[in-house]
This record gives sequence, C-alpha cells and structure tokens, in this order.
Amino acid sequence: MWRNITSNVLTFLVVAVFLMGGLILWGQREYSATGPLDEQICLRVQSGSSMRGVSRQLENEGAVSSGSIFRIGADYTDKSSRLKAGSWLIPGHASMSEIADIITRGGASTCGTEVVYRIGVTRSQIQVRELDPATDRYVEQAAFNPAEDAVPPAFSDVREKSDTRYRVAIAEGVTSWQIIEGLKAVDVLEGDISEVPPEGSLAPNSYDVAKGEDRSLIIDKMRKAQDALLAAAWENRADGIPLENPYEALILASIIEKETGVPRERRQVASVFTNRLNKGMKLQTDPTVIYGITKGEGVLGRGLRQSELRKETAWNTYVIKGLPPTPIANPGQASLEAAVNPDTTPFIFFVADGSGGHAFAETLDEHNANVARWREIEAERANQ
Repeated sequence: MWRNITSNVLTFLVVAVFLMGGLILWGQREYSATGPLDEQICLRVQSGSSMRGVSRQLENEGAVSSGSIFRIGADYTDKSSRLKAGSWLIPGHASMSEIADIITRGGASTCGTEVVYRIGVTRSQIQVRELDPATDRYVEQAAFNPAEDAVPPAFSDVREKSDTRYRVAIAEGVTSWQIIEGLKAVDVLEGDISEVPPEGSLAPNSYDVAKGEDRSLIIDKMRKAQDALLAAAWENRADGIPLENPYEALILASIIEKETGVPRERRQVASVFTNRLNKGMKLQTDPTVIYGITKGEGVLGRGLRQSELRKETAWNTYVIKGLPPTPIANPGQASLEAAVNPDTTPFIFFVADGSGGHAFAETLDEHNANVARWREIEAERANQ
C-alpha cells in the first residue's frame, strides 16, 4: 500500500512540476508578447507609486492583459524597485517587458505637459503644451509673452507638477546677446553668465533643460553643437567657394540667415553673395548695416536711414569690401550648409517680392525692375 501511495505522490509531484514549468513558460511568453494596446497612451506615475498600483493602472488602461503577470515579471527581472515617477509614453502593442523598461529607465518624462521657453528674433514667449498620444502632436494649453502678458493659470498649475518637462527653443537668426537675455528670463534655470559668447557660436535648436540646471551648462551645449555643425559643413564644402576658413563660412551663414527665412531660397541667396565675392563686388546687405548699429542688442525697430547706409562701420557692407569681421547672428544648420554649398546661378541681385520670398536678377536693369515692383507692393499695402 505504501508503495502505491509513494508512487502516486511521485506521479503527482512530477505532474505538478511539469504544470508549474508550463505555467512559468506561459507567463514568460505573455510578459514578452505583443501587448493589447491599440494606440499609445501617456502613463503618469506619481511620486511614491508602487509597481502594484502601476500594474492596476496599466490593466485599467488596457495596456497589459494581466496586471499580476506584469507585476510578477517586473519582480522577476528586478525592476519593481526601480520604478520612476514621471509621465511615460507607452507605444501601441508594447509588451509588458517593454513597458517595464520604459517606466524604470529614468530620465526626462516622454509625454505629458511641457513648458517651452521660446527665444525669438523679435520677441520671446512661454508656451505650455501637452502631448496628445492619439495624434503624437502637442496641443497648446497657453502661450504668453512674460514681458507683456499676465501669467495664465495653466502656467502656474503645471509648475507645481513634478513631472512637467522644460525646454528652451532658440530661433535661427537670434544674436548671442538675445540668447543670454532670454536665458536670464528662464526662471527654472540658475546661475549667472559672466559674458556674452562670441556672435555665431551658439547653435539655434530646442534644448531639454532640468529645473535648477545652471545656465552656463546650456551655453556649453549650444557652443559644442555649433562647433560640430560648422565642422561638418566645412568638411563637406563645395570646391572653389570664396571662403578661406570655417569662420568665414560662419559669417556668411549668419548673413544668409538674416536675409531669408524661406528654406528653398537659402542656397540661392548664398549664390548671390558667392558671386559677388568672386567678382570683388560689395555685398550690400542691410542686416550687416543694422548689426553695426545695434551690435546685436535687440532689434532696430525702424528702417535704415541713408546716412546709416553711407556711414563706414566694420559691418557696413555697402562701404566695405568682402565679409564683415564677425557673424551678425547665430545661423542654423541649413544656412551653414548653404554658405558652403551655394546654388550655381548667375544672380548678383535680389529684392523682396511681396510673397515672403525674393526676386533674383542677373543684371542691374532686371534688379531695378524688381525693385520697382516691390515699391508698388509697399505702396499698395500702405494704402490698405
């Protein structure tokens, strides 16, 4: 009898081991399998949350098929103790394993609300926006000019949230002085900047910043980024361009940046200045004259006077030959590339055409006709 009992017990244990092994294999497959989520979602993990609570959130959102399997898998892979507070973008059909990795990886939040400090050529703005997971686009919640507008409640509210992200967006064509003044107004940053960096040395772009980060670190990022962009552009320069070194390319790129905001025109504008340099002609570009007046400290806010066009300064390209001694703004990547790879054209003139772009000309007669058309457009607009 005891032999039969022992045999039955052994049989039961063998079956139990097989069943347990099968259950573990099934659980592992479920943990790594494609998830049930049809569209990506933004999962907000509050500070102090537990993996048990997050697993319930995920199950309620339809992101995992089983909160228990998710929690066990996270425990088994030693991730439960590494849960990070924040707002995390969970892609559609992400596996439990992928989700566990996303919410324990750390770093800046990948969705939710962000505050963008925009430093522009003519004005600065603070924008509050939130990522819509369904469209993967940001939806503006509020926008205001801190120097002119009242602070909207939406801005005050998001500042209280621990998972709010912050970003500084630098427009192409801003001067180094404008960037420094703009960073001083970014109230989540700390630290003083002792001097204005050399003109043209900062890369316009969008930079993630952390609350309490030192302003000088942001400047260092911008300088390193611009150094890399300029080096890459110079390395890939066209043969025969009338530029002696990367710094001259930076100067020309800054002029191109200030002359046109139309992407398709950059290489055409570059061709005009390249042709003029090759012919020994003066560049005759208004933005350099303006820089000679303002030194990049704000905008002129009015038209140029004839006396200013005639006055000799280091940046007045109606008077001096060749390039001015320094850049006149911080150019972006596209203008850097245009400066060293201009279009091949016969053009040596251009003027605004009323559409936001420019009319290009090879001869002075063609240019004068284009200027006359532009004057007519200006007169019509003034009478409207």
